[in-house]
Amino acid sequence: MKGVIKDMGKLSNISGKEAAKAFEKAGWSARGQAGSHLVLTKAGVRANLTVPLHSELAPGTLRALIRVSGLTVEEFLDLL
Repeated sequence: MKGVIKDMGKLSNISGKEAAKAFEKAGWSARGQAGSHLVLTKAGVRANLTVPLHSELAPGTLRALIRVSGLTVEEFLDLL
């Protein structure tokens, strides 16, 4: 449990635009936008990432996006 709490601090204060850029570096590409949400796709992956373009993403939302993308938190942070 301590590792999860420690990682939460690392995932705070990250905007939706910053997160989208990191996912794009990992091979995801913008497919479109619905309101304030950017939809990203990746060849060979059935799931889409829908990134809210908010000024700050909730750590739980960001963690869920990272999980769906197939990255680890450390890999994601390296892409920022």
